[in-house]
Amino acid sequence: MRRRTTALAGALTLLTATGCGAADMTKQASPFANAQGSKTVTLSVQSWVGAQADVAVAQYLLEHKLGYRVDTVQVDEVPAWDALSQGRVDALLEDWGHPDQENRYVHDKRTIAPGGGLGVTGHIGWYVPTYLVKQHPDITDWRNLNKYASLFRTAESGGKGQLMDGSPSYVTNDRALVKNLQLDYRVVFAGSEAAQITQIKQFAKDKKPFLTYWYAPQWLFKKVPMTEVRLPPYKEGCDADAAKVACAYPHTPLQKYLNAGFVRHGGRAAAFLKKFRWTTEDQNEVSLMIAEQKLDPAEAARKWVDSHPAVWKRWLS
Repeated sequence: MRRRTTALAGALTLLTATGCGAADMTKQASPFANAQGSKTVTLSVQSWVGAQADVAVAQYLLEHKLGYRVDTVQVDEVPAWDALSQGRVDALLEDWGHPDQENRYVHDKRTIAPGGGLGVTGHIGWYVPTYLVKQHPDITDWRNLNKYASLFRTAESGGKGQLMDGSPSYVTNDRALVKNLQLDYRVVFAGSEAAQITQIKQFAKDKKPFLTYWYAPQWLFKKVPMTEVRLPPYKEGCDADAAKVACAYPHTPLQKYLNAGFVRHGGRAAAFLKKFRWTTEDQNEVSLMIAEQKLDPAEAARKWVDSHPAVWKRWLS
């Protein structure tokens, strides 16, 4: 995510490099990816539950309504573009904005094709628990964060306030923001979305202060109400230089991307994935079942499909 590894049915693991380097594609991720003329599809699964929800529902419908075999491969954000370009996966259903990869693979090499909008708008930001805002209403202005830094100190933050991030593999501007806004904070990585959720829920249970990198849509807001801290307003291009970022994150309409060969030869599966479009509420409903109710993703998808036929039947027409 400009920015889980729950194993979906038939999931295969793809070992990739993190960061901005190319993925390690020395091993085939799935023998069914980009298989022309065959009724198989390989979907990339990103490491947050919203993306798992996308894939779970798409997989269920591809298998149960269109008769395809579906494999899923877990790939980090940037390496997923390499895998998609090379035909190691057929589709990426939730991208939060990677302009360098889009220019390289969509516009220059033309090995990846746009798959249309997912229907969900994503937004990353800094959040504090709403119960803390009731005690300190001015804490939601970034210019007041230094005044409250002592509230957020932890053993890991070394005497500074803690700004909690999730996985180091997520693309984040937070270290640059802390430096450029001259904030008395240290970015501390929880390690994964799941670990970050565990920490947030524990802080909330104890009614302790916390400041965290977080994103919407996300089911956790229903369990732990949080309020966004107002950073300097986002303006087009203000995040162009990663080292000089001093503005908020943008609101990003999430996009789907397909391997170009799969678009040409993927038949009904490719057409279906291009039409796959749902709402934030739909995604959160499935995410909540997977992450909070601990349903198997396939079972969560089945329950959603059974109760929303008017939505998904449009994708099959």
